[in-house]
Amino acid sequence: MRGGDREAEFREYLLADRTRLMRTALLLTAGDSYTAEDLVQTACTRVYVHWHRIRHEGAGPYAHRILVNAFLDERRRAGRHPEVVTADTLEPRLADETDPADTIAVRRALLELAPRQRAVLVLRYFQDLDVATCARILECTEGTVKSQTAKALKRLKDLMTDEQPDQATGSG
Repeated sequence: MRGGDREAEFREYLLADRTRLMRTALLLTAGDSYTAEDLVQTACTRVYVHWHRIRHEGAGPYAHRILVNAFLDERRRAGRHPEVVTADTLEPRLADETDPADTIAVRRALLELAPRQRAVLVLRYFQDLDVATCARILECTEGTVKSQTAKALKRLKDLMTDEQPDQATGSG
Protein backbone atom coordinates (compact mmCIF):
# COMPACT_ATOMS: atom_id res chain seq x y z
CA MET A 1 0.00 0.00 0.00
CA ARG A 2 1.28 3.46 -0.84
CA GLY A 3 1.95 5.91 1.97
CA GLY A 4 -0.72 8.34 0.76
CA ASP A 5 -3.41 5.64 0.82
CA ARG A 6 -2.39 4.64 4.32
CA GLU A 7 -2.54 8.25 5.49
CA ALA A 8 -5.98 8.77 3.94
CA GLU A 9 -7.37 5.55 5.46
CA PHE A 10 -6.00 6.41 8.88
CA ARG A 11 -7.36 9.98 8.68
CA GLU A 12 -10.77 8.60 7.73
CA TYR A 13 -10.69 6.22 10.70
CA LEU A 14 -9.75 9.07 13.06
CA LEU A 15 -12.57 11.26 11.82
CA ALA A 16 -15.02 8.44 12.46
CA ASP A 17 -13.77 7.19 15.86
CA ARG A 18 -11.85 9.95 17.67
CA THR A 19 -14.94 11.45 19.33
CA ARG A 20 -15.91 8.05 20.71
CA LEU A 21 -12.35 7.49 21.96
CA MET A 22 -12.36 10.90 23.66
CA ARG A 23 -15.72 10.24 25.29
CA THR A 24 -14.44 6.94 26.66
CA ALA A 25 -11.23 8.57 27.89
CA LEU A 26 -13.16 11.38 29.61
CA LEU A 27 -15.29 8.82 31.41
CA LEU A 28 -12.28 6.72 32.40
CA THR A 29 -10.52 9.79 33.79
CA ALA A 30 -13.70 11.11 35.43
CA GLY A 31 -13.58 14.28 33.37
CA ASP A 32 -9.85 15.07 33.44
CA SER A 33 -9.64 16.39 29.89
CA TYR A 34 -5.84 16.68 29.86
CA THR A 35 -5.25 13.07 30.86
CA ALA A 36 -8.07 11.96 28.55
CA GLU A 37 -6.42 13.75 25.62
CA ASP A 38 -3.11 12.04 26.47
CA LEU A 39 -4.81 8.63 26.50
CA VAL A 40 -6.46 9.27 23.14
CA GLN A 41 -3.17 10.45 21.68
CA THR A 42 -1.45 7.29 22.93
CA ALA A 43 -4.17 5.12 21.39
CA CYS A 44 -4.12 6.99 18.07
CA THR A 45 -0.33 6.79 17.88
CA ARG A 46 -0.32 3.04 18.45
CA VAL A 47 -3.14 2.52 15.96
CA TYR A 48 -1.16 4.46 13.37
CA VAL A 49 1.99 2.41 14.00
CA HIS A 50 0.06 -0.85 13.54
CA TRP A 51 -2.32 0.40 10.85
CA HIS A 52 -0.98 -1.98 8.19
CA ARG A 53 -1.93 -4.95 10.37
CA ILE A 54 -5.22 -3.81 11.94
CA ARG A 55 -6.92 -1.73 9.26
CA HIS A 56 -8.83 -4.71 7.84
CA GLU A 57 -9.53 -6.37 11.21
CA GLY A 58 -11.12 -3.24 12.67
CA ALA A 59 -9.14 -0.51 14.31
CA GLY A 60 -11.94 0.46 16.73
CA PRO A 61 -11.68 -2.47 19.16
CA TYR A 62 -7.88 -2.32 18.99
CA ALA A 63 -7.90 1.42 19.77
CA HIS A 64 -10.27 0.98 22.70
CA ARG A 65 -8.12 -1.85 24.11
CA ILE A 66 -5.06 0.39 23.89
CA LEU A 67 -6.98 3.26 25.49
CA VAL A 68 -8.14 1.16 28.45
CA ASN A 69 -4.70 -0.43 28.87
CA ALA A 70 -3.04 3.00 28.81
CA PHE A 71 -5.51 4.18 31.46
CA LEU A 72 -4.85 1.14 33.67
CA ASP A 73 -1.08 1.53 33.21
CA GLU A 74 -1.32 5.19 34.20
CA ARG A 75 -3.17 4.24 37.40
CA ARG A 76 -0.50 1.65 38.28
CA ARG A 77 2.43 4.03 38.05
CA ALA A 78 4.06 4.66 41.39
CA GLY A 79 3.90 8.16 42.77
CA ARG A 80 0.75 9.08 40.88
CA HIS A 81 -1.34 11.66 42.70
CA PRO A 82 -5.11 11.16 42.69
CA GLU A 83 -7.19 13.55 40.65
CA VAL A 84 -9.09 16.35 42.33
CA VAL A 85 -12.43 17.05 40.73
CA THR A 86 -13.18 20.74 40.35
CA ALA A 87 -15.45 22.73 38.09
CA ASP A 88 -12.50 23.14 35.70
CA THR A 89 -12.44 19.41 34.91
CA LEU A 90 -15.92 19.45 33.41
CA GLU A 91 -14.78 20.78 30.03
CA PRO A 92 -15.44 19.52 27.43
CA ARG A 93 -18.96 18.49 28.43
CA LEU A 94 -20.35 15.22 27.19
CA ALA A 95 -23.25 15.62 24.78
CA ASP A 96 -25.90 13.87 26.86
CA GLU A 97 -25.11 15.45 30.23
CA THR A 98 -27.89 17.65 31.50
CA ASP A 99 -27.39 18.42 35.19
CA PRO A 100 -23.89 19.56 36.22
CA ALA A 101 -24.53 18.49 39.84
CA ASP A 102 -25.25 14.94 38.70
CA THR A 103 -22.18 15.01 36.49
CA ILE A 104 -19.93 16.05 39.36
CA ALA A 105 -21.45 13.44 41.68
CA VAL A 106 -20.98 10.64 39.15
CA ARG A 107 -17.41 11.68 38.38
CA ARG A 108 -16.54 11.88 42.07
CA ALA A 109 -18.01 8.43 42.59
CA LEU A 110 -16.13 7.07 39.55
CA LEU A 111 -12.89 8.40 41.02
CA GLU A 112 -13.48 6.28 44.12
CA LEU A 113 -13.67 3.06 42.10
CA ALA A 114 -10.65 0.89 41.42
CA PRO A 115 -9.32 1.53 37.89
CA ARG A 116 -10.47 -1.80 36.47
CA GLN A 117 -13.92 -1.36 37.99
CA ARG A 118 -14.14 2.12 36.50
CA ALA A 119 -13.00 0.75 33.14
CA VAL A 120 -15.58 -2.04 33.14
CA LEU A 121 -18.44 0.36 33.95
CA VAL A 122 -17.37 2.80 31.25
CA LEU A 123 -17.13 0.04 28.67
CA ARG A 124 -20.35 -1.74 29.67
CA TYR A 125 -22.68 1.16 30.36
CA PHE A 126 -21.28 4.26 28.73
CA GLN A 127 -19.94 2.54 25.61
CA ASP A 128 -22.73 -0.07 25.66
CA LEU A 129 -20.39 -2.96 24.92
CA ASP A 130 -21.32 -6.55 25.63
CA VAL A 131 -19.53 -8.73 28.17
CA ALA A 132 -17.49 -10.61 25.54
CA THR A 133 -16.20 -7.41 23.95
CA CYS A 134 -15.31 -5.96 27.35
CA ALA A 135 -13.44 -9.14 28.20
CA ARG A 136 -11.40 -8.85 24.98
CA ILE A 137 -10.59 -5.19 25.59
CA LEU A 138 -9.67 -5.76 29.25
CA GLU A 139 -7.90 -9.02 28.39
CA CYS A 140 -9.72 -11.03 31.04
CA THR A 141 -12.48 -13.63 31.23
CA GLU A 142 -16.16 -12.87 30.81
CA GLY A 143 -16.67 -14.01 34.40
CA THR A 144 -14.20 -11.38 35.58
CA VAL A 145 -16.10 -8.70 33.63
CA LYS A 146 -19.36 -9.81 35.25
CA SER A 147 -17.97 -9.90 38.78
CA GLN A 148 -16.14 -6.57 38.38
CA THR A 149 -19.33 -5.03 36.99
CA ALA A 150 -21.39 -6.26 39.94
CA LYS A 151 -18.83 -5.03 42.48
CA ALA A 152 -18.42 -1.70 40.73
CA LEU A 153 -22.18 -1.10 40.49
CA LYS A 154 -22.64 -1.88 44.17
CA ARG A 155 -19.77 0.43 45.13
CA LEU A 156 -21.04 3.19 42.82
CA LYS A 157 -24.54 2.88 44.29
CA ASP A 158 -23.13 3.07 47.81
CA LEU A 159 -21.06 6.12 46.93
CA MET A 160 -23.98 7.88 45.24
CA THR A 161 -26.29 7.06 48.17
CA ASP A 162 -23.73 8.40 50.66
CA GLU A 163 -23.57 11.66 48.73
CA GLN A 164 -27.36 12.22 48.66
CA PRO A 165 -27.84 13.16 52.35
CA ASP A 166 -25.07 15.79 52.09
CA GLN A 167 -26.83 17.40 49.16
CA ALA A 168 -30.23 17.29 50.85
CA THR A 169 -29.00 18.99 54.04
CA GLY A 170 -27.13 21.60 52.03
CA SER A 171 -30.27 22.71 50.19
CA GLY A 172 -32.00 24.07 53.24
